[in-house]
Amino acid sequence: MLTLAVWVLLLPFRVAARLGLRRSLLVVCLLVLGVTVYGVAGDLGLLAAADRPGPAQGPMARPSLAARADIPPDYLLLYQRAVRSCPGLSWAVLAAVGKVESDHGRAQLPGVRSGANPAGAAGPMQLGIGGRAGPTWQHYQVDGNHDDHRSVYDPADAIPTAARKLCHDGASWDLPGALYAYNHSGSYVRQVLAIARRYQTPVRRSAG
Repeated sequence: MLTLAVWVLLLPFRVAARLGLRRSLLVVCLLVLGVTVYGVAGDLGLLAAADRPGPAQGPMARPSLAARADIPPDYLLLYQRAVRSCPGLSWAVLAAVGKVESDHGRAQLPGVRSGANPAGAAGPMQLGIGGRAGPTWQHYQVDGNHDDHRSVYDPADAIPTAARKLCHDGASWDLPGALYAYNHSGSYVRQVLAIARRYQTPVRRSAG
C-alpha cells in the first residue's frame, strides 16, 4: 500500500520529466483554464441547467395548472403573443421573467407602476430606463398596442420589449446567457428557469 502511495505521489514528476518543462507548463495552464471555465459556468447556472431538462422552447407549450392559477389571463396572452417574433423563445420563460421581476405587475415595488427602482429599472418587466440598469427600454421598445404610444409601464408594450431584448441577446440558442444579460445573476437565471418549467405542462413522449 505504501509503495502504491509513493508511486502516485511521484507520478506527476515522472510525467513532467517525460514532457519537458515547456510541455509541462502548457499542461498546467490548460488544467487551470479548464478549472476556471468550469467555475464560471457554475456561477452562471449553466451546469445546473444542463443537469436537468430545460423549459420547452417555442410558443406552443401548453400552460400548466400552476401557470393558469398564477398568471393573470391578459398577461398570459401577452406572453404567448410576444414570443412569436422570436422563434425558439418560450412564452413560459418570458412569463417567468415577469414573475420574478414584478409578480406579473402585481408587486408593490418602486418603479413597477411609476418612476424607477434604485438601479433605474421600470415597468412590469423591470426594463432599464437609465442609471445602472442602462437604456434597455430606449433601445428595444415595442409598440404592442399599435397606437403610436409606448410606455414601459404598459404590459402590452413592456412584455414584447422584454422578448425583443432576450431574443437580441441570443435566447434562441443560449437561453441561460440571454437571461444572464437581462439580470447579471446566476441565481436569477436558475430561478427563472425553474419557474418556466413549473409553468409548462410536461410533454408526454409517445410509447414506441
